Amino acid sequence: MKQIRILLKTSTAIALLALMVGCASTQTAVENKESMLVAAGFKVITPKNATQQQKLQNLPPGKIAMIQKSGKTFYVFPDAAHNQAYVGGPREYQAYQQARLAKNLAQENLETAEMYQDATMNWGAWGGWGVGWGGGMAVGRWR
Repeated sequence: MKQIRILLKTSTAIALLALMVGCASTQTAVENKESMLVAAGFKVITPKNATQQQKLQNLPPGKIAMIQKSGKTFYVFPDAAHNQAYVGGPREYQAYQQARLAKNLAQENLETAEMYQDATMNWGAWGGWGVGWGGGMAVGRWR
């Protein structure tokens, strides 16, 4: 009975987690990256002149570029479609990397939980442990 309760609680938790992830996955990858950058402390900068606009266009799209300026390190993620860039320093970049790592670990945990959920949902198809594989006959022989 205790195992059934644990299985039921685990299945419920997995179902809720899958529902939350399903709702969160409606964002595109770029929007998700941009929101993670802002959450990590990156600032949204809009180019103010043609030179800055040209620099924005020259950055590799979809990637964070490390730029050295006046002896300082900056990390820049261009969003040319919206004519802006996300700019942060080493602290913000470190916070972003940690958020990415946590998100990846959460995704791996979800995939593992879904795999275990799939495995547990098919127990009944086998008729329980041993019963579907001649367990009843073996029990009769050992009595």
